[in-house]
Amino acid sequence: MKKKYAFLLMGPQYDSKTHQACFETKDQISYIYTVRNFKEGCERLSELEKEGVGAVELCGAFGADGAKKMIEQTHNKIAIGYVTHNPEQDDLFDAFFGN
Repeated sequence: MKKKYAFLLMGPQYDSKTHQACFETKDQISYIYTVRNFKEGCERLSELEKEGVGAVELCGAFGADGAKKMIEQTHNKIAIGYVTHNPEQDDLFDAFFGN
């Protein structure tokens, strides 16, 4: 049985019906899904759990609190991480993602 992994990318600019990708290798299926907000992220996570995804990485927009809530949602049965960066790059991230 192939391992299933997913990455959730969150932003209001995404259309979750079209902005997605799937990569399949001999041993693993990797999904990239977009969601517009945290609520959609939780809904997608429920779907992924039903599909047997064993690990989910969240983009940094979810933050530590969002990741914690999603871990609780799955009763700590799925490996969930979130992307972060080194504090010395805060200015670069603020400049890029800021308004």
